Amino acid sequence: MFKVTHWVVVSRSQFLYDLLETRWPQEFLVKLYSSRPESLERQLKNIQPSLVIFDLASIDVQVAYQLQRHIEREYTGLKVVFIHFPKQVDIKFLINPAVTAGVFYNDLSLEVIGKELNNILRGRSYIPAELNVGSIEEEQNSEESESLTIREREVLQALLSGSTNVDIANQLFVSESTIKTHLYRAFRKIGVSSRGQAIAWAQTHLHEVHV
Repeated sequence: MFKVTHWVVVSRSQFLYDLLETRWPQEFLVKLYSSRPESLERQLKNIQPSLVIFDLASIDVQVAYQLQRHIEREYTGLKVVFIHFPKQVDIKFLINPAVTAGVFYNDLSLEVIGKELNNILRGRSYIPAELNVGSIEEEQNSEESESLTIREREVLQALLSGSTNVDIANQLFVSESTIKTHLYRAFRKIGVSSRGQAIAWAQTHLHEVHV
């Protein structure tokens, strides 16, 4: 008798879930569950899945990052896959070799994703070579041990004034995605996982920085 495993698709797109529901349960002998980001932590306790699939086309990268960190802390052996991973935005820091088993760009077909998911089920990983996971891990460790850059300190300081990412981007004449990248890297360095925690940290440590 075959054992049916459980996968959770974290997405705000019902269409995507319905599409995957027509293919993956039969293809991989899995039971598929749909989850919105805000309800994932509760579902993880109830379902005990073996794989969590994040749809980056419909959920915020920061939210996915925080949820993946939760999975790493609380669920040994649970793996994460990202689909619709954008090529145009630098979010390589999202990849965590400890839990990230697959990264699929937004231009890949379900056929290709399905083929590589079979390999992931056999214990392999699928992360594009250009993302260079080994270097990413070294870079993250280096980032966490070094001090904040001037720009990262400026962005954290701007949080204290209640500025949104768009406000900060306009202040510093860069794109909103660049501001998000600075925030994610700063979050790692100072050991926080939310905007509120970053503001609390900045209130104590960044009095001397002015934007």
